[in-house]
Amino acid sequence: MSKCCINPSILSADFVNLQAELERISTADAVHVDVMDNHFVPNLTLGLPVVQRIQEVSALPLDAHLMISDADRWAPAYAELGLASVTFHVEAAAAPVKLARDIRDRGAKAGMALRPATPVEPYLDMLSELDMLLIMTVEPGFGGQKFLDITLPKIRRAAEAIRGSGLPLALQVDGGISADTIERAAEAGANVFVAGSAVYGSGDPDEAIRKLREAAEAVSNG
Repeated sequence: MSKCCINPSILSADFVNLQAELERISTADAVHVDVMDNHFVPNLTLGLPVVQRIQEVSALPLDAHLMISDADRWAPAYAELGLASVTFHVEAAAAPVKLARDIRDRGAKAGMALRPATPVEPYLDMLSELDMLLIMTVEPGFGGQKFLDITLPKIRRAAEAIRGSGLPLALQVDGGISADTIERAAEAGANVFVAGSAVYGSGDPDEAIRKLREAAEAVSNG
């Protein structure tokens, strides 16, 4: 868990010029694509056809975060697009172990996300079924929210469990990640950071990515 990855969220990008916006984050580790259905969360963003097109034009791997109901039905279809990773919310999955296996069977890495109030402990026994665990650090649904410090103890517990498992599992955080908060999240044990407005709200997104990565690595390697 030593390598720190910055995955900018295109939720904060200009949706009319997505291809150009992707080119502005060329130094990122992956593109974080937020899929919202206006059911699981009170917002509507991108669907399968748009994500497929982004996959076709992106030079970076895609990291899809499905904030949708009926994840068991829809998540495998995103994996079939050739995405690098597909993350479903455990709160929206009827059979999370089967779903993680279905995603992996289709060639994508399987991620599982937890809302801020969802405890991590009931799911620690299924870490071997996952490639990534996502701890939401805001309530999912909208960009630009303030980082919730109450999630830090959960991040620490998750990081400790991952270390204890010996598995090469990524620990991602999403929500309110900025130059002011990334060090706290990294100190707690996260190593993959989703940043939206902190990157796209900057005049130079690639420079913002560099600074975020340096801040996280300084803590992780310190």
